[in-house]
Amino acid sequence: MKPVMLDTDILSLYFRGNEKVVFHMEKYLANNRLINISIITYYEIISGLKHCDSKKQLDKFLEFSKLNNILPLTKESAVVAAEIYAIQRKKGKAIDDIDLLISGIAITNNLILITHNSRHFSKIPNLEILDWSN
Repeated sequence: MKPVMLDTDILSLYFRGNEKVVFHMEKYLANNRLINISIITYYEIISGLKHCDSKKQLDKFLEFSKLNNILPLTKESAVVAAEIYAIQRKKGKAIDDIDLLISGIAITNNLILITHNSRHFSKIPNLEILDWSN
C-alpha cells in the first residue's frame, strides 16, 4: 500500500478508540514504520485539546507525535494548495483553507489522505483518499 497521511478527523477517531480506525492503523503499521500527519493536523489536534483543557489527551497525542512523522507546509505544498483553490473558485466550489493546505501536503508528498471527510476532499483533483472509519 502506498504511504498515507491521516486527516484530523481520522486521528481523532483513532484516539477515541474507533474499532475500524484502530484496526486499519494496526494493519498499516504492520507494514510501515510511521504514520504521517500534516503540521496542519498537528495544530488542529493541539488547539482542540488545549481548548478543552484535556491535559491527559494532549500528553498522549504529543507522545504519539514524537513517534511518527509530522510533515511541514512547504512552498511547494502551498503552491499546490493555491492552484487547487484557484481551480475550485473558478468552478464556484470554494474549499476551506485548512483542507486545501492538508491536500497540498498530501499531494506534494505523494500520499493517500485517510479522511472521513470525503465530501470535501473528493472535489480535489490528483488527491487519493480513503476512509478508514468505514
